[in-house]
Amino acid sequence: MIHRFVYHNEQFLPIEEVRLSPGQAGLLCGWGLFTTMRIFHGEPFAFERHWRRLEKDAGRTRVPFPFDPARMRGLLRELVQRNSVQDGAARIYAIYNKIGFWQSDEALPTVDLLLYTAGLPPRQESVRLTTAAHGRHAASPLAGVKVTSWLNNVWSLQGAQQRGFDEVIMLNERGEVAECTAANIFCVREGRVLTPPLSSGCLEGVTRGILLDIVGLRERVRCEETPLHLEDFYSADEVFITSTNRNLIGVAEIDGHLFGSVPGPLTARLEEAFSRYMLEYVAAASASVPTGLPPVPAKY
Repeated sequence: MIHRFVYHNEQFLPIEEVRLSPGQAGLLCGWGLFTTMRIFHGEPFAFERHWRRLEKDAGRTRVPFPFDPARMRGLLRELVQRNSVQDGAARIYAIYNKIGFWQSDEALPTVDLLLYTAGLPPRQESVRLTTAAHGRHAASPLAGVKVTSWLNNVWSLQGAQQRGFDEVIMLNERGEVAECTAANIFCVREGRVLTPPLSSGCLEGVTRGILLDIVGLRERVRCEETPLHLEDFYSADEVFITSTNRNLIGVAEIDGHLFGSVPGPLTARLEEAFSRYMLEYVAAASASVPTGLPPVPAKY
């Protein structure tokens, strides 16, 4: 559930006072960017990685992105404090207003900026997955971009949930595993950790990226990005998914194929390593909180 206060275009407002206009062309056609960030011990976790991805995606989608990361981090921290969030999630949205025919002559900024926070979904001990053919188009110039045109994801997820599953493995046009609707996917085979490469059409997930960085260095486990098919997962020793709101969660089933003890031993070990990294990040970030940020008006 979204929390009460929202930052919208230079103001902190109660959510019922935030107005989005029918004249915002990007809102109506889904031309915008977003990222979901974990709030951990009151700190926006991995902010730098999320920001780099937003900047890269803005370049690929031609969405103007004239925002200063230091100021945005400060605003996000203030929003977290206003909403009294210790552990939760935050979203940053950038909606492109000045494109297409169906736009109004209102004095709208070129890009609407929205920041808001919410609670975390209930923690699951394991997940059941189904599959969807042609869920990703790896050859698309926008493959892997996190845009507000999110229908394919929520539509696929809803259909899976109606059949009793928790998530969907999205296959690309080559029949390769790409990712889930809102998570990256990994498998463990003979002590190695494998995950689809970005060329599969998957999102460059922040949790995925952190794991790729720390698994080899800290855990001395071989981790590879390599094209994978469903057969590679069916024959795996362990399977797990990663996302901002869920960290690592073991997979108990893929379309009737059951896995043994979940989470598996290596999945549990990597979850512990990731949790340690989060604590280290928060300790370092909290020690370097900037001061002297310009005040932002609030409306109550």
